[in-house]
Amino acid sequence: MRVALYASFREELDSGPLLRLARQRGCRIFLPRIDPRTVGMKFVEAPAGARETLNHLGIVEPHGTRSIPARWLDLVLLPLVGFDAHGMRLGMGGGYYDRTFAFRNRHTAWRGPRLVGVAYSFQQVPSIAREAHDVRLDAVVTEAGVIRCSTG
Repeated sequence: MRVALYASFREELDSGPLLRLARQRGCRIFLPRIDPRTVGMKFVEAPAGARETLNHLGIVEPHGTRSIPARWLDLVLLPLVGFDAHGMRLGMGGGYYDRTFAFRNRHTAWRGPRLVGVAYSFQQVPSIAREAHDVRLDAVVTEAGVIRCSTG
């Protein structure tokens, strides 16, 4: 299974335990890498012991060059600031995930990968206004359980 995770940043929920669990289960791990010139994001394979660097935002990124198109990932666990039951997500404001997974808004028959937010339950809000470029989550995992969104 090809699993994309995020490298925890500041107040985001620690992704370290998820990373270790995915590796124990034999998953191929991919971490996002941001290209500041194109304001794009790609997913780079991050095998155990891979060299890492800090990007311009201070986020850990794998140093390797072996990337995969986002549509070929099986599962993406992503951070958020807030979410609602309809799968709307508030991030840190860069729009990287929305741009990277925009194909999900254009190709409704193509459902992969599954987008799952990782958050605390207190981050759930009643409603988040949707804009045309927003990509919805399929589910959110919190300490209280799994919330299946209307898309999932």
